[in-house]
This record gives sequence, C-alpha cells and structure tokens, in this order.
Amino acid sequence: MPETAAAGYDRKQQVKQFDDTKAGVKGLADSGITKIPRIFLHSREDLRKSSDHGDNSSSIKIPIIDLKDIVHGGLRREAVVAEICEASASWGFFQLVGHGVPTTVLDNLVEATRSFHEQDVGEKAKIYTRDDREKVKYSCNFDLYESNAANWRDTITIVFDGSLDPDNIPMVLRETIMEYRKHCLGVAKVVCELLSEALGLRLDYLRGMNCDKNQTLVAHYYPPCPQPELTLGTARHTDPAFLTILFQDGLGGLQILHQGRWVDVSPIHGALIVNIGDLLQLVSNDKFKSVEHRVLALPNGPRISVAMFLNPSSDEQKLYGPIKELLSDENPPLYREFLVNDYMVYYYAKGLTGTALSHFKV
Repeated sequence: MPETAAAGYDRKQQVKQFDDTKAGVKGLADSGITKIPRIFLHSREDLRKSSDHGDNSSSIKIPIIDLKDIVHGGLRREAVVAEICEASASWGFFQLVGHGVPTTVLDNLVEATRSFHEQDVGEKAKIYTRDDREKVKYSCNFDLYESNAANWRDTITIVFDGSLDPDNIPMVLRETIMEYRKHCLGVAKVVCELLSEALGLRLDYLRGMNCDKNQTLVAHYYPPCPQPELTLGTARHTDPAFLTILFQDGLGGLQILHQGRWVDVSPIHGALIVNIGDLLQLVSNDKFKSVEHRVLALPNGPRISVAMFLNPSSDEQKLYGPIKELLSDENPPLYREFLVNDYMVYYYAKGLTGTALSHFKV
C-alpha cells in the first residue's frame, strides 16, 4: 500500500521533485532505475488480478462489431444496432472493425506519438504544464498531486473546442493528429447514430445533445517498467465523457471489469475500441453502462494508445439529465439535472480513480 506517513518519507515533496523535472515517467525509465519511486506504488487491492483473487479469464472476449456492411434501413444495420445495444448495456465496451479508418492513418498515429514522447526532454518541457486552460499540454498524471499513487505513463493532451490553433500542436504530431481526428469524427458520427437508434430515439438525437461537440485527445506513452507488479499504467476508473474512441498498439495491457473479473481487451490490428462514458450512462438512465477499466504496467514497451473523449462544450448552459423520452413510471429518473461544467469540475477534483456518477444520483 502506498506509504504516506512512513518515517522520512514526504510524498508531497517527492511528487513535486518528480514533477519539477518535467521529464515524466520516461525520464525515470531512461535513467536506468531498477526500483520505482514510492509515489508510484499502488495498493495490493488495486493490483490484484481479479476481484475474486483468481486469474484473468482469457476465454472471455469483449464484443467485436463490424461496420463495413451497414446500409441505412437494411437488415445488417438492424443487426448492428442490436449488437451495439447489447454491448453497451452488458459490457460498456466494444471493438470496432470495418470502420473505414485506414490502417496507415492508425499506424502513423502510433509512430507520431512515439516520436513526440521520445524527443529531447527540453523540447517536451516547453509545453509541460498543469494549467487546465492550455489547449495543448504535456504532463505526467493529470491528478499527480491528488492521487494516492501515480500511474506509469506520460501524456500529451490536445483539446479541440473550437478555439484551438492547430499550429500550437507540436509539429512532430500535427499533421497526423489532424488527419486522425478527421477520420475519428466520422466514426463518432456513425456510432452516435447507432447508439441513438439502440435507445429507440431518432437517428440524430445524441448528436443533437452536442455529445460530440468538443473532443479531448490524449496520446499516452507507457515506458517499460522495472517493477510492473507494483504499479499500474492507469488505475481503475470510468471515463467522464459521453463516449471514448481509443486506438491501442499491439502490446495489450488494457483491462475492463466485467462481472467482477478483469478481462483483457486484446489488441486487434486496425480496430478501434469504443467505450461508454459516465455522461452517456447518466442520460440513458443506466441503460448503457460506463464500466471501470485500467491499464497494467508492462516490463516491455513502450505501450502507446490514443483516446478521443467526446463531450458537449464545457460552457454549455443547458441542463443535462436522463433523456425524458426514456422515462416512465416504471423507469423513473435515477439522476438529477446538472451543467456539464459542474460535472467536469467534480470529476477532476476527485482525481482519476472511481466514478462521479454517484454524486449526481437523485
């Protein structure tokens, strides 16, 4: 368990010393350490393989949904809507194939992310910050000062909210990120329409709620860890977004908590991973599930993944809550209404671990 009161150990001081280097976890890995600093030590409870103390079941696979044959109104579309409905309600995660994003775009995304994180520390340090007002920033653990244990990863974050100047994106990433975003938004449109249909709503319902108006893209870099059994790449959490679209490289390590067991999300080359976020669980009145997931620290690597979180604008003034068309005497609202900004402020104040949903229960 993380030691916060051990003699001679000042966690806050060590966190600040680490943060001040602006070198991130990669800096630690490059230094040749054989033991990870205490600030990265996670509890045994967080590290155990599954909640029943058994091994992860490799025979359990998250759903794989193929979009290539979708034709509006056709039989295949109806089948895909049913598959997405079941996956969103039972798993909260699914892998998409046949989505139309060229594999070259995805492979370039991995290499551009690698190039950014593996450049000179001084170059990365130019945009190292914890200022949430910055649209482009590099950092290690957004909740480094709030968490009980740090995660073994570094991140560049890019916020597309209509005010971003693309020239502020580092050149090593700029062209590739913009190309990927264009394709990813096309996938998001299709998925949002299918999810709307799965809820029994009109095709454009979720997008009409501005669920994908803003996008936050995070490109993670997980260096090889000398003691992967003592830490995590990303601690267990749910996403605050409406929807997350993720691309991961071939190393693996992503797990979701399904029926009390940690289940591997095995990489499929060219596949995109979609997961339901807290906001979509909330507006669907628990029809769709935002489930806990985590990333293991690995002895090999680096592991690279890129997630795009889809959200309404943080300055959206309309109230969000369970969709009224889904409510009835038998299905009363489970959550109160709120402003998106209030939700996000609460989520980030609490730190990565856990969910914010309970705070908004009726």
